[in-house]
Amino acid sequence: MDEDTGTAGPAMSDSPRTPEEIEADIERTREELGDTVEALAAKTDVKARVHDRVEEVKQDAQERVNAVKDDPQAAGQTALEKVKANPVPFAVGAVVVLALLVRRRRRRNRL
Repeated sequence: MDEDTGTAGPAMSDSPRTPEEIEADIERTREELGDTVEALAAKTDVKARVHDRVEEVKQDAQERVNAVKDDPQAAGQTALEKVKANPVPFAVGAVVVLALLVRRRRRRNRL
């Protein structure tokens, strides 16, 4: 949309446009349309998007592993800071693990 006129395309003026100007507008419109089609195709390619996301997560995990290998004490300190900042998820996790261990022990004792 043209901001000046509220219509699609270039602003209309009193002077006629040359064939070169018209051809340039057509070429520009084709390029914009091509870019739009490419963007829509990329958004609908779910398999490629999932693959890209998996690669990002793998890379992030590898970077974290390398950070722990390089300085395990700092990694432990970071984990401790996270627990102190928000202990509820870790407490819930501990309770779940404890419940699973108790359940497992009871099953073993029955056999």
